[in-house]
Amino acid sequence: MLILKKLYCRIFQTVFKIALPLLPYRKPTIIDSIDDIPDILHKEGATSVLLITDSGIRKLGLTSHLESVLAENGFQITVYDKTVANPTTTNIDESLALYREYKCNAIIGFGGGSSMDCAKGTGAQVACPNKTLAQMKGILKVRRKLPLLIAVPTTAGTGSETTLAAVITDAKTRYKYAINDFPLIPRYAVLEPDVTLSLPPFITATTGLDALTHAVEAYIGRSTTYDTRMEALLAVRLIFDNLIKVYQNGSLKEARRDMLKASFYAGCAFTKSYVGYVHAVAHSLGGQYNTPHGLANAVLLPFVLESYGTATHKKLARMAIHAGIVPEGTPRQEAATAFIQAIKDMKQKMGIGDTISGIKTEDIPRLAGYADKEANPLYPVPVLMGAKELERFYYQIMEK
Repeated sequence: MLILKKLYCRIFQTVFKIALPLLPYRKPTIIDSIDDIPDILHKEGATSVLLITDSGIRKLGLTSHLESVLAENGFQITVYDKTVANPTTTNIDESLALYREYKCNAIIGFGGGSSMDCAKGTGAQVACPNKTLAQMKGILKVRRKLPLLIAVPTTAGTGSETTLAAVITDAKTRYKYAINDFPLIPRYAVLEPDVTLSLPPFITATTGLDALTHAVEAYIGRSTTYDTRMEALLAVRLIFDNLIKVYQNGSLKEARRDMLKASFYAGCAFTKSYVGYVHAVAHSLGGQYNTPHGLANAVLLPFVLESYGTATHKKLARMAIHAGIVPEGTPRQEAATAFIQAIKDMKQKMGIGDTISGIKTEDIPRLAGYADKEANPLYPVPVLMGAKELERFYYQIMEK
């Protein structure tokens, strides 16, 4: 990366870090049960609800209890269940049309990150009817209060229930971009383990490592606060204590609850401190090839951590000690190496490989350009890299 661009990135990130205490961050209010949602809706004056989910979740019957509870309490319910992985502008156009047709005044995002991103994007379009989603790309371009937004995560990984970001894919160009603004933070988050019990093992694994990526990238970045460091450390410990357990036995309710907490705290950490190149590269893969975001993060994480070299050893060592991977007093480099190896071991135990299918050599320069544009200057990464340097990660994980 050119020296002047590096200087610009670091100045931008420093200004943003100084401004952190002045920005209107907030945490969603946690709800423990779906049964409590009607009381919230009554309190907020909502009468007609748009439930945004995907067809797989609805076919599994995961939304049926919520739909029954809402109907029994007199709410009009409209369901949009066509959300796809890496939600598109088409998804949001369709859900927005339903919101307007049925005069909804509340939105519930029910599912993984895709459903919640679709819910946020829909809310943003309700709040800003004269702006396109593309015009809201970037940071602080919504600036208007969304309708009441409640998030019900069915995976313990994305952290979307806590964040100010919605990641959208343009249906025509397949370009994937983020909308970041404080009104997108859901007002309430429902952390009920029952809706995660039927999650397949592989999805449990990849979404859990998605949460780990959030926590790690937030912690090793250069815009941390005391609170985000503590939240990231808590999330890392909960994930190392519980992810293999729920992968092997998905019916462990308390371990599922702890994974939901891990995802929540990791989301809180990266909402303020941001992520890094793992996410930037993963987003480009999701946009181009529809690669599931959690899988892309899981595959990429060790490669990106190793590429930072000694710049992250101190922080990786702290996480290794906090997670119980190595004892206190372990030399820094040894502890950092052990932390990365522990991630690799966890991936292997859960059947996650080191490659992603479908990556084409001719696409790599363009994808690396997307990653560069997303990450620089916004993400306060430990070591700055430009598009040419980011290309290495695509080659490392493409099938030989």
